[in-house]
Amino acid sequence: MDIGFRSPLLDVFRRGDVAHDVRLLAARGVLATRAHEQLALLVLLSFDSDPDVAAAANSTLDVIPPASLSAFLARSEVSSEMREFFAKRGIEPGAAPSQEPEKPIVNTGGGPDIADDEDDEKSAMQRLAEMNVPQRMARATKGTREERAILIRDPNKLIAVAVLSSPKLTDSEVESIAKMTSVSEEILRIISNNRNWVKNYTVVSALARNPKTPLAVSMNLLSRLNERDLRTLSTNRNVPEVLRTTARNKIVREK
Repeated sequence: MDIGFRSPLLDVFRRGDVAHDVRLLAARGVLATRAHEQLALLVLLSFDSDPDVAAAANSTLDVIPPASLSAFLARSEVSSEMREFFAKRGIEPGAAPSQEPEKPIVNTGGGPDIADDEDDEKSAMQRLAEMNVPQRMARATKGTREERAILIRDPNKLIAVAVLSSPKLTDSEVESIAKMTSVSEEILRIISNNRNWVKNYTVVSALARNPKTPLAVSMNLLSRLNERDLRTLSTNRNVPEVLRTTARNKIVREK
């Protein structure tokens, strides 16, 4: 089912790379991502080949208040495909669009039994180490800042991508992630493709300096850097030589 919306997390589900227990968790509305992504995920899962997942997604869609759905559908960025899907369920766009697109449209509050107290006797690292994949997925979208800083480096790509979909994720966290050399190249590529995040110069300069950033991404970001950062990059031996050379040449050309 194509509802005219794409995101890194949704693409992982669309490719079928997600285990049954995680799909079921998402179908129950436990993954509290941003409204557009969460709703698109529920629509996708309502057509899942597993009848339990499909039934759970449809049940979750049924409990969303019609007024909330109508207000969301009135937003200009909602695709015609999504509006058509809900029209078949008797829901039409409302007169006034929703003003809270960053919040999840449904949060069942269910899911795995997990610790949520920051002053728990165990450290965040210890708590997360004891969790299974569905539990870590839930923490990626609904957990604390400290937990997100750990989970963004999770070897499971789905969990790391889920961190970037968390409604709680702040601009300062994105800046910190862009500087990390311990995250995957895919995470850095996703950040570079987000128009809102790369409006932030700190994010752009961090990505350009990060040796883990894919070279094609770093090269494209050079035109955004000021002279001071270009000079710093031109002598940074942690980044590829071609990037250093291109930065030097750019300084010369702009003189």
